[in-house]
Amino acid sequence: MFQLKTQDKPLIFDRPALMGILNVTPDSFSDGGRYNQMDKALQHCEQMITDGADFIDIGGCSTRPNNAIAAESEELERVIPILKAIRKTFPVTLISIDTFRKNIAEACISEGADLINDISGGLFDEEMLPYIGQNHIPYVLMHCVGTPETMHQYTLSGDIHQTVMDFFRQQCEVLEAYAEQQIILDPGIGFGKSLDANYQLLNDLERYRHHGLPVLIGISRKSLIFKVLGTTPQAAENGTTVLNTIALLNGADILRVHDVKNAREAIELVGTFRESIGKTS
Repeated sequence: MFQLKTQDKPLIFDRPALMGILNVTPDSFSDGGRYNQMDKALQHCEQMITDGADFIDIGGCSTRPNNAIAAESEELERVIPILKAIRKTFPVTLISIDTFRKNIAEACISEGADLINDISGGLFDEEMLPYIGQNHIPYVLMHCVGTPETMHQYTLSGDIHQTVMDFFRQQCEVLEAYAEQQIILDPGIGFGKSLDANYQLLNDLERYRHHGLPVLIGISRKSLIFKVLGTTPQAAENGTTVLNTIALLNGADILRVHDVKNAREAIELVGTFRESIGKTS
């Protein structure tokens, strides 16, 4: 169970939450160009909400390997119109903005976004953490190394848990100086880690869970699935469900996914499994 306080009210999650991915870019690694038109984006958003998404995570800047990073003005032009449309069409839906830029975060919060999901954990824009801290905005802090251009060139291995924990501790201290922070931790699976390191992070969430904060796991269609299976991101949905189930059994609080329906079923089945085990223990 975890709690978030949005701009409107506190929210209590008594089960793992779901963050549905809405990429409004032409170049995302698994669904680039599918939802960068308004009608298609809204249709997909509606489907994810129907399937059980608790958050819609809007991304306007792809960080796929070997990809040119969109300019700030381009990211803003992609994100703001769909944010406004979702807020108008689905007024009670929680909206997350996937950005590492403070200016994008600020513009989106002013238009009604509820949460900022920063893949850099505050590394790529030195103004991000002060802005988040001063305004007490719910924030996903992801472990990352390097820069937007170099982060995929790293392959961290060894005691990856300690590396991630040290990063979380350092960045959380910056935010905690402002008090009343709402931080969600993301170990950054698939970002600059070896295959073994990715699976280690998935296996033992508690080793890097700083101060008991909720943990988000984002493994949907990533290389730790399709490289093992010899498939493609588009063919990785079954593998995604398998690893999401492992993440849930190991204590994940939020799943960030492309396929909301499959993830919701995993949450329901794992919850039933745990209840049944609890009755016999």
